[in-house]
Amino acid sequence: MKVVIVDDTHINLVLMSRLMEKLPGVETVAFQSAREALAWCREHPCDLLVLDYLMPDLNGLDFIAALGDALGDALGDALGDARARPPVLMVTASQDVEIRHRALENGANDFLIKPIDKVEFLARTRNMLELRRATLALQSRASWLASEVGKATAELRAREQETILLLCRASEFRDPETGAHIQRMAHYSCLIAAELGLSSQEQECILNAAPMHDIGKVGTPDHILLKPGRLTPDEMVVMRQHAAIGYNILKASEAGMLQLAAVIAHTHHERFDGEGYPNGLAGEAIALEGRIVAVADVFDALTSVRPYKKAWTLDAARTYLVDNSGSHFDPRCVDALLRRWPAVLEIRARFRDADRQDAA
Repeated sequence: MKVVIVDDTHINLVLMSRLMEKLPGVETVAFQSAREALAWCREHPCDLLVLDYLMPDLNGLDFIAALGDALGDALGDALGDARARPPVLMVTASQDVEIRHRALENGANDFLIKPIDKVEFLARTRNMLELRRATLALQSRASWLASEVGKATAELRAREQETILLLCRASEFRDPETGAHIQRMAHYSCLIAAELGLSSQEQECILNAAPMHDIGKVGTPDHILLKPGRLTPDEMVVMRQHAAIGYNILKASEAGMLQLAAVIAHTHHERFDGEGYPNGLAGEAIALEGRIVAVADVFDALTSVRPYKKAWTLDAARTYLVDNSGSHFDPRCVDALLRRWPAVLEIRARFRDADRQDAA
């Protein structure tokens, strides 16, 4: 434990330093100049400050106030722990109650009256250092617990992502859409979210949850899901049930990522004009994440080969998004994607279908 002693009288410094040597595990730093002591304390942590009140260059009250400001602005931010503000034992020959009150208001923790009684001095400093040790031990324990909670949270997130990956792989076995499509539309969704100003945490959540958007297709019959041609009106009714099926699969989870995935599964086929499904929601009544994924999913579906169609050109897909902005799609989401066009092309190149031939 490091103790700083500040007193303008040399003999007092010597006396208090010798007394502190009687306490095990204590290192003493003594200053006869208050300003030199203040400069040192601004740069170094200590565990106890023994401070004279009446000094010629800077009295004890002003010292505490100046040190408190300095530690709060600099050392406290740098250390980020209890060492930033050491306890203060004020030594004074004054019996003035007002001085004591002012010292307490400025951060003094205890007082001693001169002339110093050796037994009392040792008892006070020993108790303050024991309290300091306990405070630092509690802080260390709190930091350890915070670290352990962080590790547990990261493990839970990893398990959530693993669950999402496994469910996506399960749906890929039934859906003709490729894993590359899922990667592309998820990254397009993250791109739109970033352009809309969502936080980095929200962007990551959308990136991880978006691949679950069509998980409900596990409940779609093969003769409809894998049909190479256009669906009949009755078949389309069955196909559209996948949005509600996906929502029902995911909604009961307590994991935040899967809850978000449930919202996306339920809303990414809603249209901005209210003509979508399954609930005919319109405008901002549709969850923002659903509006984002709607743009990303349709754009990639248009530019990808399907059993029932060829891939559209990029220009044709852009035109479709613009033409349907405000009707099918949220205009803000369309504009966000188009403003990040170079990044769109980079994502498209990074996650290529194995047999894809890019259209001009």
